[in-house]
Amino acid sequence: MNTKTLVYILKRVLLALLTVWVVITVTFFVTRLVPGGPFMGEKAISPAAMQALEAKYGLDKPVGEQYVTYLKDVVTKFDFGPSLKQRGRDVIDVIFDGMKVSAKLGLTAAFSALIAGTILGSVAALNRNKFIDRVIMVITTAFVSMPSFIMGSLLLLGFAVKLQWFPANGAAQGGLILPVITLALYPMAYITRLTRSSMLDVLGQDYIRTAKAKGVSKFKIIFGHALKNSLIPVITYFGPMLAYIVTGSLVVEKIFAVPGIGRAFVNSITGRDYPLIMGTTIVLATLIVVMNLVSDILYKVVDPRITFE
Repeated sequence: MNTKTLVYILKRVLLALLTVWVVITVTFFVTRLVPGGPFMGEKAISPAAMQALEAKYGLDKPVGEQYVTYLKDVVTKFDFGPSLKQRGRDVIDVIFDGMKVSAKLGLTAAFSALIAGTILGSVAALNRNKFIDRVIMVITTAFVSMPSFIMGSLLLLGFAVKLQWFPANGAAQGGLILPVITLALYPMAYITRLTRSSMLDVLGQDYIRTAKAKGVSKFKIIFGHALKNSLIPVITYFGPMLAYIVTGSLVVEKIFAVPGIGRAFVNSITGRDYPLIMGTTIVLATLIVVMNLVSDILYKVVDPRITFE
């Protein structure tokens, strides 16, 4: 690893830390500006009890002091504090439990989308303007245009309610099949279109024509040259897409009652659970930043001609 690469990575890491700090700061103060409080929904709570609860969780202190204390705990101890709604549980435990489900769901959907999208895109490019190419393009256009909540609802009604092939509850055995399909369809369609357009561009390059003229086998041209070089834009998309899917789609997890981090995040917002809002936001933002950094570094692995400037 040369000096330019190390400097580039160091700059990106510092930028990532700055981004996460901005996310923490903005989210912290925005949640405090929302009217009401985390204990407003409690039944028949007296002013004295309200003051006691606020003192217990440090909400009676000035906002600036709360921010400094929170930032110090996150940086030094990676402590997001206790959940205000799920009494007796720390935020990190809630996030960890949710991430175990969301990561399983998201990783399965992401790699399924990558494999299927790459194969379909390659098939479409190698059969340009033929029947199979047109069919693939029509289907992928439909999947790209259809929102996930509509696709999830259709799959739920068709395969869980009507046919009863799969359970409607994402927490049941086999209940992640429909959520995985729902999450995978859009990125699969997008990757298919990316792969097709990129491969068509690569197949028209001079070095591909030279390889054909030299009698290089079609298999080696496709898999040794064309496909490898056409994956660069796919990698550009796959890094952030993986982070997005792994965090769990909020809508999909709600539709299929998947007990993931997405559902925990929605519940934290509706319940004004400040520590849980902050914790999930930090984790999700960090994951997205890290995956963007990893995807940039993978450019160099796929194409050594790319330099880190």
